[in-house]
Amino acid sequence: MKNSIIANFEKKKFENHKPLPTFRPGDTIKVHYKIREGADASKFRVQPYEGVVIRFKKGGVDSSFTVRKMGANGVGVERAFPLYSGNITKVDVLASGVVRRSRLFYLRELTGKAARIKSRYVPRAKK
Repeated sequence: MKNSIIANFEKKKFENHKPLPTFRPGDTIKVHYKIREGADASKFRVQPYEGVVIRFKKGGVDSSFTVRKMGANGVGVERAFPLYSGNITKVDVLASGVVRRSRLFYLRELTGKAARIKSRYVPRAKK
């Protein structure tokens, strides 16, 4: 149980945070994240990071999600993003996956076709 003063501070601090789209573990997303360029803090660039959400940690301000992608030479790369980070500019949900767990850490041992996640059917809007 949190202290009420801290809870009120967090509520005020993050009430005007822009909402992100809803996504779940198993979804393939693209996170557009601001990266600082060079030694001076004034230059930023936006770098997309695309992969599968393997974990979504809920906890108010401490919420975060972990995205796993396959890097060069088949090496898996995981990155954790704080949900309420000011450095996240945009999150695109590319595909929704069907999984039966909330933590997909078993994907770390799988490679190739075994690491695929079944896609969820998304009905299209009628014209």
